[in-house]
Amino acid sequence: MDIGGKLKAMRLQCGLTQEELADRCELTKGYISQLENNLTSPSIATLIDILTALGSNLKSFFSEDTEEQIVFGEGDFFVKESDGQSITWLVPNSQKNEMEPILMRLDPHTQSTEDMPHEGEEFGYLLKGSALLHIGKQIYKLKQGDSFYFTAHKRHYVENVSDEISELLWVSSPPTF
Repeated sequence: MDIGGKLKAMRLQCGLTQEELADRCELTKGYISQLENNLTSPSIATLIDILTALGSNLKSFFSEDTEEQIVFGEGDFFVKESDGQSITWLVPNSQKNEMEPILMRLDPHTQSTEDMPHEGEEFGYLLKGSALLHIGKQIYKLKQGDSFYFTAHKRHYVENVSDEISELLWVSSPPTF
């Protein structure tokens, strides 16, 4: 953590000069400058005094909370293409989340990689074309606009047996792709 840089940013946000901050904390301007340039480290007591003068505290100062990304665009997506299929991860690093949404494209007469039985649930929505959904020994016909939902305790995959490209939105919980 860049303690000096963070202190400087807080000081500037408060509209204080180094001298004004130093006066409020009974320190020297030179010491504040050394802190902000990471040439020295403050004691805990001194850091508490500085943070109090800046309207903060130790907990807030050392909190590494970063704002969670909510909206994702094409620049955030990750695409993997192989064997007549394309998988686009719509939420980067979604493996750490409860759900993992992907966009799957299957070329004509191809199938997705077979997913082995696992804990969790699967949801899909066929955006374009037609497909066969294989769950264990069962086969379900899907047409554009159909959705599906099942527990993933059997092997499963989708197959495009048509002459057109198929596209589907697929959401796994927990993430498996």
